[in-house]
Amino acid sequence: MRLTALDEMAESFGLRVGQGLAEARAICASLDVVEADPAADRAFLEAIADWCDRYTPLVALDGDDGLALDITGCAHLFGGETCLVDDLAGRLSAFGLAVQLSVAPTPGLARASSRFAGPRVIAGPEASALLNPLPMAALRLEPQTIMDLARVGLKTVGDLIGAARAPITRRFGRAPLLRLDQVLGREGEPISPRRMPALLSAERRLAEPIVAEDHILDLAGRLAAGLKVSLEARNEGGRLFELLIFRVDGRVFRIEVGTSAPLRDPHRIKALFKDRLSVLNDELEAGFGFELLRLNVLLSEPFEIHQAGLVEEEEEGEHLARFLDQVFARLGERALRLPVSLASHWPDRAANHAPLTDGLKTLGRRHAIEQSMKPPVRGLRPLRLLARPEEVEVMSAVPDGPPASFRWRRVQRRIARAEGPERLTPEWWADGQDAAPRDYFRIEDTIGQRYWLYRKGLYERETTIRPTWFLQGMFS
Repeated sequence: MRLTALDEMAESFGLRVGQGLAEARAICASLDVVEADPAADRAFLEAIADWCDRYTPLVALDGDDGLALDITGCAHLFGGETCLVDDLAGRLSAFGLAVQLSVAPTPGLARASSRFAGPRVIAGPEASALLNPLPMAALRLEPQTIMDLARVGLKTVGDLIGAARAPITRRFGRAPLLRLDQVLGREGEPISPRRMPALLSAERRLAEPIVAEDHILDLAGRLAAGLKVSLEARNEGGRLFELLIFRVDGRVFRIEVGTSAPLRDPHRIKALFKDRLSVLNDELEAGFGFELLRLNVLLSEPFEIHQAGLVEEEEEGEHLARFLDQVFARLGERALRLPVSLASHWPDRAANHAPLTDGLKTLGRRHAIEQSMKPPVRGLRPLRLLARPEEVEVMSAVPDGPPASFRWRRVQRRIARAEGPERLTPEWWADGQDAAPRDYFRIEDTIGQRYWLYRKGLYERETTIRPTWFLQGMFS
């Protein structure tokens, strides 16, 4: 067992990360050891990243113990970079966290400063002077590369800055100079945020925390009214809305609602969140209250303006959309699903269940394609397919002919009529070259029930696989 992290007091005793536990206890007998839990540490770091959304939507994880925030265009909302850093540090310290923050023109320079030089706000001309005394680990190089550079006397970033570039690249590869150029801003290094930035966003910071659900819904309606102007300017409507509720103690609640059609009516958006909150009432714990609300539009589509009808029957489409939105808000998008056809001739992959809204779109596109194309030629398909084909025992007059009777679920059935075979070859790109074809038969037993059977494998081919019969579906 080895040490993976230390607090300041443990470091003062001379302990180090990677040291054996027995050796560490010999140095400090009163050492308090807690078993490492990487999954919990990761979840805690992601919770802090969610909380940092109050400063910028571009938040990325930096290793196992750091965050990278792109505050471009956001600092002026907090009075400048220095004020933003002070506010961020003060709030995190109030949560009991020890943090080091740095602001720099590049992500690499900010990381190097916060981890190896201490917190500060760095201007462009200060970069070289700051980097010179820092160790090579500040450039995020592999440990083996750091050791190889140290063997030739390159132990600090300043040593690498003053060295000739061609010999370094020839001996150690492109990585050391690439990392150096990224830190100095000569090479681009974008931040990859954890979540995609919202298309549109509106937020409200509260002077006093709120706890009542009615107050949350009222603010959600006000934020939706603010987004309506932006949606109208883009001639779009929202399809997926996200409400972020920041609690005073740092916890963030994310509530999403989807719509069946583009929407920008504030009252309907408020009603959808009301339905959603009625389901999440027990999970949304107010605690000491909520201090910040933000409404995001994650997905939008072109909005078609329709003239309101004077007759009640002309609004059936709108009533259906309202019903679907309420169901989705209360039960989720997968509560209503629709079978849709897929681009596959193999029966097991020819159809799937999609959320109702996506299924209606797929059907609309497919109908347009079928109007312009000749439909494929294939046999009749049963109304019901089994979840998995079930093996049956079949007797037939000739090996490759239609069955005369079959036994399924301990019941023997004699066949009165049979039609087939319809041979389907497997999809070699999914099943492989050696997959066996199927011969399908539509059969009817003596009591009038109709089934869809297939034989897997062929008798006339010399293979190690014995042909087997399966029941896959039933006709109405």
